[in-house]
Amino acid sequence: MKIATYNVNGVNGRLPVLLRWLKEAKPDIVCLQELKCPQEKFPIEEIKKAGYNAIWKGQKSWNGVAILAKGFEITEVQNTLPGDSDDFQSRYIEAIIDQMVICCLYLPNGNPYPGEKFDYKLSWIKRFKRRTNQLIKMELPAILIGDFNIIPNDIDVYKPEKWENDALFRTEVRKAYKDLQKKGWTDSLRKIYPDETIYTFWDYLYKSYDRNAGMRLDHILLSPFLADNLTHAGVDKQVRGWEKSSDHAPTWIELKK
Repeated sequence: MKIATYNVNGVNGRLPVLLRWLKEAKPDIVCLQELKCPQEKFPIEEIKKAGYNAIWKGQKSWNGVAILAKGFEITEVQNTLPGDSDDFQSRYIEAIIDQMVICCLYLPNGNPYPGEKFDYKLSWIKRFKRRTNQLIKMELPAILIGDFNIIPNDIDVYKPEKWENDALFRTEVRKAYKDLQKKGWTDSLRKIYPDETIYTFWDYLYKSYDRNAGMRLDHILLSPFLADNLTHAGVDKQVRGWEKSSDHAPTWIELKK
């Protein structure tokens, strides 16, 4: 089974890119972030024509998350991260697919640091960790998948010394990522490629993609009850080079069933 995440950076504006990638890569389950469209504008008819069921939570202008599945039913669990009834940002959707819990997330960026946006990022992470701990305690086969807006280690960014005071690379958020791993969540890409330079995002500026001056922001973490099923992982880097593509590239894993 192939499971992927893709920050599409505007699902309607980049729909041709998304549909082309779905046709070529043939993932079974896809988590999308940054839809940038209200609920009623999600291109569900085009997604269905491509062979996928979908659940989604849109938001006008920004944010928005979705889960797509080909050949599987999707049972929505929740479309809001628990713990703050005043948080209306569309950043989390959770579903059960083929007896797995799929947690699709678009974690806040947090910049500029310091400031309210960084404080919101830390509070969101705190709520997220509570949910992930519940999944571990329930001994569920679960996947945390999406745009984490966290650069876990120096190897995951071009010239790490320049990012010390960026909200993506602050000590607090990297510690939170490591805490997930300590709880038993497996970083899929690092499990398969422990020492390689692998990026999932390249800025549109400064010819970052051409120079491979990127960072790894998109992650797929497996609970202890799925980790042994991991067989392959990768990044479809070439998609970032397509015309009118997102600044992220699709990231994927394969699980044996």
